Amino acid sequence: MIRIIAVLLLLIPGLVSAYGIKLIRDTLFDDVHPLFFNVGIQFVAGFILFAGGIAFIGGFIVHRDRKRQQNRKKKR
Repeated sequence: MIRIIAVLLLLIPGLVSAYGIKLIRDTLFDDVHPLFFNVGIQFVAGFILFAGGIAFIGGFIVHRDRKRQQNRKKKR
């Protein structure tokens, strides 16, 4: 049950990131979504959604690795 919740926690930010990529792609092809009235605002919103989703997934992975002590020590 806990693994299903963990997968859902990663699925939702993944879908948000995918929607952000879609908004950025639509901006590049000059297709304005009805919610946004300017192409620049649509691009910024898409970038924020994309970056936020990727940051959440990355933070989740880093937190899990630190919790399980699977991080590598840097050798100098």
